[in-house]
Amino acid sequence: MNEQSIQNKRAWEYRAYEFWVKQYGMPKELAAKIATNPRGHLKKHSGYFGEVAGKKIANLCGSNGRKAVPLALLGAEVTVFDISQENKRYALELAEGAQTKITYIVTDIHDIDLNRYGGRFDVLYLEGGILHYFHNLNRFMYILYSLLKEGGEMILSDFHPLRKCFSKNGERFDIQPTYFDEGIRDGEVSFKRFFEKAEQEDFPDVSVRYFTLSEIINSVVQSGFILTRFDEHPGWKGENIPWEFTILAQK
Repeated sequence: MNEQSIQNKRAWEYRAYEFWVKQYGMPKELAAKIATNPRGHLKKHSGYFGEVAGKKIANLCGSNGRKAVPLALLGAEVTVFDISQENKRYALELAEGAQTKITYIVTDIHDIDLNRYGGRFDVLYLEGGILHYFHNLNRFMYILYSLLKEGGEMILSDFHPLRKCFSKNGERFDIQPTYFDEGIRDGEVSFKRFFEKAEQEDFPDVSVRYFTLSEIINSVVQSGFILTRFDEHPGWKGENIPWEFTILAQK
């Protein structure tokens, strides 16, 4: 595990389970909601999935399982790879509450055993903003490519790189000229702001590196994937700016 991964693991294992409970309720409560409409809980990504029953799906950096569990309820064989034991705890309790099963492997993505898992999966699913946790994007894409079966598909949804160039100032957005910055920097773990100010001082930082859109697309293509679709999505509250993107690519 490299230095960046060690730092990010420390951050994502600090009070993460507590945050998920704050955000979504106890796992059995969220499980009951997911069970009523599994596909609906895939939200805007639902349309990217066809029939998943019987397919082997790897949910990379799958966090608290709130995407893995719906896929399992739809009949997929889901394996989550994630760096946080705290995330695993919530995810497995979530799966139990939904009366389904997922496999959850706590590991640095760089340390996945490709002799065991290489060429195993029909679908790779990555979402929620994860690319900035990896310094070497080409190496990361190589691992993803290696995990897929021939003919398999990757569904990758992440924060739009332009998003970091906007900062909210009341009802307007100010521009920050940071798009081409290549530096590795410390940042706040995403759930830190949901805790009291006095508590926030104790939260470990994450280590991040932001990429341009061309760096992301080129790394997908150069690793061997065939890019089949690229979509851009607006802000979560309908803001007319690029907030997220989704890439579909095949092996």
